[in-house]
Amino acid sequence: MKTLRDTRIGETVKVVKLHGEGAVKRRIMDMGITRGVEVTVRKVAPLGDPVEVTVRNYELSLRKADAEMVEVE
Repeated sequence: MKTLRDTRIGETVKVVKLHGEGAVKRRIMDMGITRGVEVTVRKVAPLGDPVEVTVRNYELSLRKADAEMVEVE
């Protein structure tokens, strides 16, 4: 299973599944990360947290823990 956290800088991936429960999953979905959407990793901070991505034509920063909940292909 490949997650958004494992994606390299500059790579574009497609969201397959969201893991997590309740409010955490809902927050990720409210940010526009839903199944089938394409996500491009723009930057990763030196310690790996946060990860900056482009989704639905806007830039978004995700915590490492949140990025690990997004399964991609």
